[in-house]
Amino acid sequence: MVALLRIAAVLVLSYLVGSIPSGWIIVKIASGKDVRQVESGRTGGTNAMRAAGWLAGVLTGLADIIKGVSTSLLVTWLFPNGAWFLGDSTWLRVFAALAAVWGHNHSIFLYERTPSGKIKLRGGAGGATVLGGAIALWPQIWLFIAPLSGLVFLLTGYASITTISVAFFATIIFTVRYVLGIGPWEYIVYGVLAELTVLWALRPNLQRLKDGTERIVGPRASWIKKSIHKASTKQHII
Repeated sequence: MVALLRIAAVLVLSYLVGSIPSGWIIVKIASGKDVRQVESGRTGGTNAMRAAGWLAGVLTGLADIIKGVSTSLLVTWLFPNGAWFLGDSTWLRVFAALAAVWGHNHSIFLYERTPSGKIKLRGGAGGATVLGGAIALWPQIWLFIAPLSGLVFLLTGYASITTISVAFFATIIFTVRYVLGIGPWEYIVYGVLAELTVLWALRPNLQRLKDGTERIVGPRASWIKKSIHKASTKQHII
């Protein structure tokens, strides 16, 4: 009974930590704005950057990563000797990390009611917290995901695709580690469920990608603008 209460405590605390609206807090302090009223309305790093500048975006991203990482500390705190009945806490670590992602995407602290009376929990898309959860499972994974997702961002210019790539690369890396016999297969489940969670959150972006209306940002956006400017200047000269 005590063990079950501890498991519940880990999951609830992981969700609550994930629910801390880092982006909302940072943007509010930095600019006085409510990030939910800006652009996509999400509380993640990308929208925080739109609302209050690059520093607010970076700080939000780091805070959201920490939320995922902290789930490992919660498991260790409440199960210092491991949970033998759960396979040495492996499953608990997986679902604690996922709970933080779900909390980030559906924060109890951003509780709202729609005009029709339905409950709505606001949040982000989960990319940074997914990375944090993956780090909680295997700390060195950021050395692979950070450059790979960074490359995706540079090549595509889509923040949504970059967010999706974090869970995708986590799944691939955990799969490779399992095949090599150096990582548990349960971590693959984390990657898959995290990817599904992110895809669900990014449904509007996926529709815009399909329609060709998703906004391109970053270096690729600058390159496209310069190319258009050069083409128009050349045409004007001719």
